[in-house]
Amino acid sequence: MGTNAEKRARQRANREYAATEQPGRRGPLVVVALVVLVGLVAGLVWAFASGGDDTGSDGDTEAVADGADPGGAADPTSTTPAPDGEPAPTVQADGTTSTACPPPERSSERHSTFEAPPEMCIDPATTSYSAEVDTTLGTFTIELDALRAPVTVNNFVVLSRYRYYEDVPFHRVVPGFVIQAGDGDGTPDGSNDVGYTIPDELPPSAEDYVDYSVAMANRGPDTGATQFFVVLPGGGAQLTNAYSLFGQVTRGTEVVDAIGELGGADQTPTSEVLINDVRIVESPIEP
Repeated sequence: MGTNAEKRARQRANREYAATEQPGRRGPLVVVALVVLVGLVAGLVWAFASGGDDTGSDGDTEAVADGADPGGAADPTSTTPAPDGEPAPTVQADGTTSTACPPPERSSERHSTFEAPPEMCIDPATTSYSAEVDTTLGTFTIELDALRAPVTVNNFVVLSRYRYYEDVPFHRVVPGFVIQAGDGDGTPDGSNDVGYTIPDELPPSAEDYVDYSVAMANRGPDTGATQFFVVLPGGGAQLTNAYSLFGQVTRGTEVVDAIGELGGADQTPTSEVLINDVRIVESPIEP
């Protein structure tokens, strides 16, 4: 699939290379490890002999070692970033692990996999959110329903700001039903694994899937992550309320219709349509 396919191939190759043990490296690593171990033992012996109190402390170093701040909350602990630069997860005060919030102006690099779901980075009580989805056929705007589906909207906002959706195709197009996108690194299209899933936020009824509504695709309960679909006119009648509903296309429905006309017999588009970019727009909620 052109440039997008080449990018995915490079990403997969990088991860496979990083996961493969490189020959001829084991011997030097062992030597280095032994040197470090000897140094640590020597340091412990010296500290014990000197009483371990040359810093002026009262000997209680547990809080510093834990990384706890004066208020008792755990200091975020970062892991080593993955080979292709994915954001490192942080450990929260309650012991759960999450991906840190990207900057509102977006990450400087695109990220395709993560080690944990995102922490809550939006504030539905004070701010409304929309997404401008720029595609190779034009732009459409999604009004995101953060009050109805805060977890799903937060996830979509975080992924967009980590530039996950850049150069990602609409890989499934079913005329009269849905257009679907969000597989950032799967082979074949539709099989991606971003590294986590999020819980469902389901509507009360299937009747809530109106024309041009936006929902998360999934492989079963609580398996949504990155893939989403836009309901084409009349398509909601074919759905059950098993998909997290989180937005509504309010501008650019003609672009959605144009993509929806490209469906082939096997649900793959007859010509490639890519998401160039997804930009999140915030607006304050009037009191």
